[in-house]
Amino acid sequence: MTLVQLIVLALIQGITEFLPISSSAHLILAPIAVNGWQDQGPLIDIAAHVGSLGAVLLYFRQETGMLFRGGVDVLRWRESGDRRLFLFIAAATVPTLALAAIFVLADWTQALRNPVVIGWVSIIFGLLLWHGDRSKSDKAGLERMSWRDALSIGAAQMCALAPGVSRSGVTMTMARYLGWTRPEAARFSMLLAIPTILALGAFATLEIIRDGAGADMRSALIVGVLSFASAYAAIAVLMKLTRTISFLPFVIYRVVFGVLLLAFAGALAA
Repeated sequence: MTLVQLIVLALIQGITEFLPISSSAHLILAPIAVNGWQDQGPLIDIAAHVGSLGAVLLYFRQETGMLFRGGVDVLRWRESGDRRLFLFIAAATVPTLALAAIFVLADWTQALRNPVVIGWVSIIFGLLLWHGDRSKSDKAGLERMSWRDALSIGAAQMCALAPGVSRSGVTMTMARYLGWTRPEAARFSMLLAIPTILALGAFATLEIIRDGAGADMRSALIVGVLSFASAYAAIAVLMKLTRTISFLPFVIYRVVFGVLLLAFAGALAA
């Protein structure tokens, strides 16, 4: 894999991971769209996600500290606001990880890496984002979150195992349906990425150890560092945008992206 391809993939991951437009779809399609590029494979995909994890940990360092303290409070059986947030994040994450394990064991992941599937999924979930974004917003912060919210957003996140859905997009969509403000929907979606990406990173590490993919470590490092830088910038931009505009620009992008994929699916598959 060339350095240029690694740079492009890292930038795609960093920019699209936390925007509601599906980073996995763009990462899958990049080598298909550019003649001569080999598919980077799931390990490079995950390395890019791990790089973006560093960005969300740094940007939301206060909330990350809350989660860490909440985990300690869980172990000590001590009630606290941090413990409550930790348990909400855990409850919203476990269903996705369980379903992801089933996908891997059943070898369904490759079947979903199809331009036609990604195109339709992008359009459908883009329209759901538009519809959910029209909901009334009255929940001003995580302190008003309920178990119903956590479980509903966690159930929605399970859909993101299909490329084109967008993990951030579908979780923000559900949060908007539940009446969350855009900034709070985006913030919880970012925090929800932490355990999910950590689990993917752990899986990637086991794969590297098992396969002895030493040659891939250099590529993964390059992708991870560049993904971190671009993801941090994307998070900062998104959080500012959620305070001033709706999600409509992302909806339009998703629909256009999906239509183009369907129109050129035959050429991409060739």
